[in-house]
Amino acid sequence: MKPVERRLRREIPALRRHLTISTGLALLGAGLVLGQAELLAGLLADGFAGRGPWTAALTALGTVLALRGLLAWARGALAQQAAAEAKRTLRDRIAERLRDTGPRRLAAGRHGETATLFTRGLDALDPYITGYLPTMAATAVVPLVVVVRLGLADWTSALIIVITLPLIPVFGALVGLHTAQRTARQWRLLARLGGHFLDVVAGLPTLRAFGRERHQVGVVREMADAHRRATMRTLRVAFLSSLVLETVATLSVALVAVPVGLRLLGGELDLRTALVVLFLAPEAYLPLRAAGAAFHDSAEGITVAERVFAVLDGEEDGADGGPATGAGSVPVPDARTARLRLDGVTVHHPDRAEPALAAVSLTVHPGEHLALVGPSGAGKSTLLALLLGFVTPGSGRVLVDGTDLAALDPEAWLAQVAWVPQRPHLFAASVADNIRLGRPDATEDEVRAAARAAAADGFVEALPQGYDTVLGEHGAGLSAGQRQRIALARAFLKDAPILLLDEPTAHLDPESEAAVTRATAELMRGRTAIVVAHRTGLLPHADRILTVRAGVLETAPPRPDAADLAGLVRS
Repeated sequence: MKPVERRLRREIPALRRHLTISTGLALLGAGLVLGQAELLAGLLADGFAGRGPWTAALTALGTVLALRGLLAWARGALAQQAAAEAKRTLRDRIAERLRDTGPRRLAAGRHGETATLFTRGLDALDPYITGYLPTMAATAVVPLVVVVRLGLADWTSALIIVITLPLIPVFGALVGLHTAQRTARQWRLLARLGGHFLDVVAGLPTLRAFGRERHQVGVVREMADAHRRATMRTLRVAFLSSLVLETVATLSVALVAVPVGLRLLGGELDLRTALVVLFLAPEAYLPLRAAGAAFHDSAEGITVAERVFAVLDGEEDGADGGPATGAGSVPVPDARTARLRLDGVTVHHPDRAEPALAAVSLTVHPGEHLALVGPSGAGKSTLLALLLGFVTPGSGRVLVDGTDLAALDPEAWLAQVAWVPQRPHLFAASVADNIRLGRPDATEDEVRAAARAAAADGFVEALPQGYDTVLGEHGAGLSAGQRQRIALARAFLKDAPILLLDEPTAHLDPESEAAVTRATAELMRGRTAIVVAHRTGLLPHADRILTVRAGVLETAPPRPDAADLAGLVRS
């Protein structure tokens, strides 16, 4: 058994319960197999001997056959239920892991591969749960019961079966090692295809603008062909394995059947015993043959499970991957009167040798408006991510009124923080629902008031269905300035005492920048605000301006004029 299989059974209660039930059903099925063989052998032996009547025997045989059919149905239904529960558990755990992963790590990952794993990938566990596990339970029970019964009826045949039974798992294991490698390669190609296809669809406008869409069609075709070839190679190995196992099982049954026939002709065995042996011998090999076929069907599921646990274990996350507030439960201080402090904070990103922030110490007083300026990549956004709990400091502490942010209840903390990123994400939902993200229980009037405060009401009401207009993915259908004002409307609606703004006027035309600046200045009033700025529009509204350069804070002139402001931004 692979380590990933042991972990699946250890961490998913539904699989342990499923395996226990499958073992019990296999034991019951073995008893029915013995009963069927005994009844059929007795019926045929009595028929040849001319003894009757056969009504009772036929009724009993029909009952056994019906019970076997009912047992097969119950086994399948319970297996499907266990598969659904196991997949739901894993999907919930993956979703929880992704939720707790820092946005920087999520943005750096390949979303297409994650989507493939979350959907088509986990569905590959079905053959493992519905086929392989019940078959392995039967393999542990049925051959043993059959061999014991054959030993009581004819020890010579039982001995032959005991000697030949191990041949099937041995040959199956030899072929299975090759199958596992092929299946792993097949899954990697499928994940790569899914990820690349999603990237191509998302970037189709850019590809068309540069005339590269036909080239990408060829790339997707080549990747699909590579996956097809890998799938066919895997199927060839599976068919070869089935041929080997069927051949070994057939020859093994023949080794039992031929001596039994000769001894029957020689008068050493009675007909009833000979028929019991002939009926039971294939049943001893059947679970092992089925296990070989089920192994190939489930190989992809095992590969997917390894990938799932890699995600759950955070093997793709770096030092900044997890949230700083992931495990805290201390009550959050009132953010309206709380002082924010960074105490010697250093942050390292896995893909950079130099620290994003180096021993930074900073205090932000309640109601203060702080502006951060400096070149791109200097660490400004990382500082905001620290306060949001999206990044874990390598050293130092982030304090909220003297309490370590890592010790606070993360949901309660974020409830007091409004964040307006440089590129806000809008969902494929109505405009009202996108604004209501700031406060899901807000009324329609409150949503409209927030949009008015963010200077977004004009263009929203001009949309075909107004606030009920459904946007495209990532806010398709709105300009950059309009998307920014929707994000500001969220912040107005949330009405949080702490406001974090990450370049809210970046990439906007002058008219949109002016509208967003006015709305942002109004939003900052009466709140503790930290603004990352690459333009000068918001700097006059700041009480203090700090320059971030190579992860270090530098203080700006105490009363900067227009030329100083422009110089700070250009620096």
